[in-house]
Amino acid sequence: MSLENISSNKLFGGWHKQYTHDSQTLNCNMRFAIYLPPESQSKTVPVLYWLSGLTCTDENFMQKSGAQRVASELGIAIVAPDTSPRGDDVPDDPDAAYDFGLGAGFYVNATRQPWRQHYQMYDYVVSELPELIEQQFPVNDKRSIAGHSMGGHGALVIALHNPDRYSSVSAFSPICNPVNAPWGQKAFMGYLGNDREQWKHYDACELLKISPEAVPALVDQGSRDTFLHEQLHLDALKKAVADTGYPMTIRMQEGYDHSYHFIATFIEDHLRFHSQKF
Repeated sequence: MSLENISSNKLFGGWHKQYTHDSQTLNCNMRFAIYLPPESQSKTVPVLYWLSGLTCTDENFMQKSGAQRVASELGIAIVAPDTSPRGDDVPDDPDAAYDFGLGAGFYVNATRQPWRQHYQMYDYVVSELPELIEQQFPVNDKRSIAGHSMGGHGALVIALHNPDRYSSVSAFSPICNPVNAPWGQKAFMGYLGNDREQWKHYDACELLKISPEAVPALVDQGSRDTFLHEQLHLDALKKAVADTGYPMTIRMQEGYDHSYHFIATFIEDHLRFHSQKF
């Protein structure tokens, strides 16, 4: 599986690098970013997969969060994939909306045409990308997963489906109950069709009801997030956690919004949380 390195930047003693590769899962050329801490020069290290939100690429988190400073100290690699397949042959929302199509893969495996040929982001994040990372870079099989907004939704869903693959999961401002949120309903109808039973496979609140094994989880939400009530539905997640006794810590952070200012403030907490679980 060939990789092309398109950028390299040294920071905090480690390296931030961007690569492209031909994805067999997504049937297109994909880009991802990886931060390798100094420790990786002498031994393999655990890896945190970061899933970004709507409109983002692999660059947003790596450039805005400040996560590399703490990752360098803790000896954790960070991998940030793109948020959707890309390319001239990849279909997009005909209305060029930000919440569907390019930049909005929602970390599902699409079953409807014309999306299913490319929009297999669930399989890409769970299988193809980690296989590539573990073959090509000095990381071990200790994995955690985290994300923001749409990516927070993806991280929770992926961890709940695959408790044997991840040591821990965390999320900032996740779309907690997408089957009842406009963003989720639009995406699921487009990618999956109108069978709402299929939608439940990608909804953290629904999955908590049937989760066979627990993954330690941390969720942070800002109180001044303008998407909190219409799109994110944190109360539904709180109820699902209370009903099931799932080991998830949910924190409301007073005064914070949906932006990367919020993420940058608390990303150290999340990295230390994951480090304790490896």
